[in-house]
Amino acid sequence: MITSTRRVSPDKSEVRIAFSLDNTPDVKDVEDLSQTFPDLEQRLQPVPPCVALRESVQVYREHCKMAREFHQVKHEIAVLEDRRRKLLAELVEDEKVAVEIARLEEEFRLLTEENHTLASAHSERAQQLETLCRTGPTGPGDC
Repeated sequence: MITSTRRVSPDKSEVRIAFSLDNTPDVKDVEDLSQTFPDLEQRLQPVPPCVALRESVQVYREHCKMAREFHQVKHEIAVLEDRRRKLLAELVEDEKVAVEIARLEEEFRLLTEENHTLASAHSERAQQLETLCRTGPTGPGDC
């Protein structure tokens, strides 16, 4: 065990630091020390730990875990944004279809009205023709 005692300034109390080299974790136990995360800015990359300090190794592991989680969340966000873009495109297409359906329904309504009007006119003219044929003398082939 190595112990060091220092006084930072005359008005401050002493600071004692102690650590042991006997209790060091195996380097094999620490994730790949050259591990990098391309999604992270350089200043946010995990700094390799001081393998002699358990706390340093623990902080490094937590930092690597957070970096992996960040990468996973960033990927999930990209997938969700892509899905959102596709849904918006479908929505725009559905709105175009709805407008076309409304136009076709209005055209159908107008054509149905016109058909009804023409059928009524045809029926009236047929009755008029029948009435004329019955009431008046006509020449050969008129009715």
